[in-house]
Amino acid sequence: MKTVIAVLTFALALSAGPAFARKACDELKQEIAAKLDAKGVKNYSLDVVAHDAQDARRTVGTCDGGTQRIVYERGGKPAEVAPAN
Repeated sequence: MKTVIAVLTFALALSAGPAFARKACDELKQEIAAKLDAKGVKNYSLDVVAHDAQDARRTVGTCDGGTQRIVYERGGKPAEVAPAN
């Protein structure tokens, strides 16, 4: 019985590893931007800030092993307009 519990505990520990994997901030920021764009969200900004930084904007992700946060602000940047000729 102890062997079964030990094996299950070990298997659970191995499966939890990918959940805590580090993700690069630029990669995660691009993924979040793609999701927002797919939903039709316009005029927003995504910025990377230190995890412990005081910021009133909404946190939408963490990256670099939890050392940094990605924050979202609506109306942060206007939609780009093609220059007129």
